[in-house]
Amino acid sequence: MIYTCYEMIGDCRAGRPEGWAYFLTNYIPVIRQFLHHYFPDRADDPALLERVLRALRQPGSSLFQSIDPAPERAFVAGLRQQVLAAVEADRASATPELTLDIEALGAALEPLTLTEKLVVWFETMRYSDPDTGRMLRMSPQTAEKIRARAAELVRTSVDAWRSSLLADNGTLLGQAAATLSTKDCLAAKTFFDVIDGRATWGGREEMERHVKGCWHCMDHYCRLLEVVDTLRASKPLPEAEAEGYQRLLGIEARKRSFWKR
Repeated sequence: MIYTCYEMIGDCRAGRPEGWAYFLTNYIPVIRQFLHHYFPDRADDPALLERVLRALRQPGSSLFQSIDPAPERAFVAGLRQQVLAAVEADRASATPELTLDIEALGAALEPLTLTEKLVVWFETMRYSDPDTGRMLRMSPQTAEKIRARAAELVRTSVDAWRSSLLADNGTLLGQAAATLSTKDCLAAKTFFDVIDGRATWGGREEMERHVKGCWHCMDHYCRLLEVVDTLRASKPLPEAEAEGYQRLLGIEARKRSFWKR
C-alpha cells in the first residue's frame, strides 16, 4: 500500500503522528538541500534545521493549513517557500551593497526571449551554468552565453554593477516577484503539464506569452523546475535518523511500516 502526499497533508493537519513521521523521513533531505543551496554558510548548523522544523510544526504555521491536498511536487514548492521564509525570520540575510529592483531588471532584459529570461532568473536563484542547463535541458555553454549577454544588458542599464549583482539580489528579487501575482497568473498544474509534456502546442504558447511578461509566474515556473530537480536527487532519511527527529519534536513512533513514495 502506498502512503501518498495527499494522505500525509491530511494527517499532519489532523496532528496524527504518522503524517509528521512521514514528513520528517521524506522531506528533511529536501529541506537540507534548500538550506545548503540558499544558506551555505549556515546550513551545517544542526540547530538551524531544528529551528526550521519547529517553525514548520508550530500551530501558527501555514505549511499544511494554506495548501489544499496536493501532489508531492506542488507541496514541495510550498515547502520551499516556507523554509526560506523561516530562515529569513530566524536571521534576515544582509542587504546587498549594490541593489537591483525588479522593475530595472525587467527593463534591462526586455530584448530577451522567455528561455533566456529563465536562465537569468536561475542566476538570481544562485544556480550555476551546469545546474541551470540541466533544469532547462540545455548545455552549460548555452546558459553561460545567455548570462553573458544578460550581464551586458544589465550593466549598461544600472549606475553600479558587479558580476554577482543578480545573485546578491536574489532574495530581494524573489520576494518582489512573489508580490506581483495577478488574476491571470497560472496555476502549478499548467506549468507541470508543460514540464511533463502533457500541454498542447497552443497551451504551451499561451503559457509562454504570459510568463515572458510576468515576473511572478517566471519565478513560480523556475521554482517548480527546481523542485522537480530537487526531488529527483532526494532520498529518505535512514530510519534511525528519522526517529531521532521524531523524538526531538515530540512525535510518537510511526505506525506504518509500508510507506513508499
